[in-house]
Amino acid sequence: MRAGHIRDTRAMAASPRCGAGTRGGLACRAPAVRGRLRCRMHGGAPGSGAPWGNRNAQKHGAFTQERISERRAIQELLDEAGKLLGELDPD
Repeated sequence: MRAGHIRDTRAMAASPRCGAGTRGGLACRAPAVRGRLRCRMHGGAPGSGAPWGNRNAQKHGAFTQERISERRAIQELLDEAGKLLGELDPD
């Protein structure tokens, strides 16, 4: 570049910025992708972001009504067994 060249950075400075929050608690200062609210690193690029639906959640069935009642029944049996042991050995 020539020494007398003046850079025109007004358009770049006026471009919309990414609205994502960073780990440091500040706002991301990268320019947003055209037509989007986020930069290419925070979800503005095609194919970025989380998958549709909740594919990461595994269905394990630990909190179904059947399993909850099963755990309660087991706890009652353990409580009864503890009472019986307490009656047999009064130490």
